[in-house]
Amino acid sequence: MAERYNTALVTGASSGMGKDFAKRLLDEGMTVYAAARSVDKMSDLADAGAIVLKMDITSDDDIVAAVEKINAGHGGIDVLINNAGYGQYGSVEETPVDAARHQFEVNLFGLARLTQLLIPSMRERCKGLIINISSMGGVMYTPLGAWYHATKHALEGWSDCLRFELRPHGIDVVIVQPGLISTGFGDAIGENFIETENSPYAGLIAAIKKGTAKTYADGRSSPPSVITNMIVKAIRAKRPKTRYAAGAVGPLAMKVRRLLPDRTFDWILRSQVK
Repeated sequence: MAERYNTALVTGASSGMGKDFAKRLLDEGMTVYAAARSVDKMSDLADAGAIVLKMDITSDDDIVAAVEKINAGHGGIDVLINNAGYGQYGSVEETPVDAARHQFEVNLFGLARLTQLLIPSMRERCKGLIINISSMGGVMYTPLGAWYHATKHALEGWSDCLRFELRPHGIDVVIVQPGLISTGFGDAIGENFIETENSPYAGLIAAIKKGTAKTYADGRSSPPSVITNMIVKAIRAKRPKTRYAAGAVGPLAMKVRRLLPDRTFDWILRSQVK
């Protein structure tokens, strides 16, 4: 792998999948830049040889500073893994537009800005791989996740257009669609629900919280290594696939969504939240 790609940047590397990606790429012999808001949570990566960067993906100053450091140190990167992101659930009616906008800033616009700044060096060398971490939620939907799913659906379309634009310049764009992964994502959804007092959606919110907690507590999620293996497979491939899907529930749920009419899929979801 090192013969083709030598240098990588992983965002959201302070925990979960991002940290697992960074560790594995270090083991593969790559030079790894690991970026996240909390540098102290990446001390283990620094000890393992990663170059850690403090970067809030919503801060243009942070993004520009990180890219300048990468360009000064290695003249750019070969592999960009856009992993930073989060999920916040709540009804469309009750979610403040500012909260929805922030979700887009993190899950789409921040990674888009970072990608813009890193493309030129890849294009000049006619070599590069951009891996965007989407979700099974980029194909399907779950109750009360409208804004989260909107960001992932947008990321999928954005990535498809980017792939078409960059292919003539020797740059591949890959979408990775994780299913249920043991990263704390489920806990975050339960803790960060947006709901008002006496919410008209109280029953649905309670059902989603209970169902999410049960799903992860029952051990039905997959370890981050399942996705890391897909990342490595894409990096090693001479011609990577445009999409990789893995992780508990994900591939099957996406297939069901593609095959069934909308109202039938709605009925299945309702049967799960009674």
